Amino acid sequence: MGKIARTWSMMSECWEVLKQDKSLLIFPLISGFCCLLLLVSFAIPIWVTGAWQPPGQGAHTVQQIAYYGTLFLFYICNYFIVVFFNAAIIACATVRMGGGNPTIGDGLRAAAARLPVIVGWALISATVGLVLRIIEDRSDKIGRLISGLLGMGWTVVSFLVVPILVVENKSPFTALKDSTELLKRTWGERLVSGFSFGVIFFLLTIPAIALVVVAAFFGSVIVIVLCSALVVVYLIGLGLVQSALQSIFQAALYLYARNGQVPEGFREEVLSGALR
Repeated sequence: MGKIARTWSMMSECWEVLKQDKSLLIFPLISGFCCLLLLVSFAIPIWVTGAWQPPGQGAHTVQQIAYYGTLFLFYICNYFIVVFFNAAIIACATVRMGGGNPTIGDGLRAAAARLPVIVGWALISATVGLVLRIIEDRSDKIGRLISGLLGMGWTVVSFLVVPILVVENKSPFTALKDSTELLKRTWGERLVSGFSFGVIFFLLTIPAIALVVVAAFFGSVIVIVLCSALVVVYLIGLGLVQSALQSIFQAALYLYARNGQVPEGFREEVLSGALR
């Protein structure tokens, strides 16, 4: 409950930044649309050819290379899209928290100027993602546990990488090193996350799920269709807001850790309690 309360406070302060720049929601919207097109571009050829089959025990080397090679390529493209538009949001958020008045064009130009390092970070992230996936595939329950623990650790140490790439234009490996050092310097050696955006947004999806269930039991076909459409729109909007708020929070946490000063619109106790 303490984590939920802290997360709600963080979200409220990020929301104030988002209200000043509602156009930031365009970035996760474009990102989501591009990711959807990417998924379709991979899924349709695989479905038509019937060639996609996860390698089981004793699978041929060629099958494993084809499977994990395709997965790696998908990861690279997907990470690039996500990181590029997150970088655009972070660029705008840092300008806003510095007293400026950013535009959508400013965010896109800032992300485009960091294209080489964004590609490099997408390659690193895709490699880590593939390694975690292989571990998970090889060992069933134990593999999932190990993969989950390693994934959580990777998420924490790399949390400030994208803001460093955007603001300081450092290489991906240097940004990862700086991210780890900033986190240690600001919050200590053994870090525990003090926030969870996912939990809050999961709770916000419960009314939508309840609406569909009620409509399914007591409504007509037209009511079910209308309620389902309304829920889809609500969930899409919720996802856009979540993505934007998380990127704004990354920017605020980076400025706090790098400069030792609280960005405009945030409270020190909220940022200092983000990690413990």
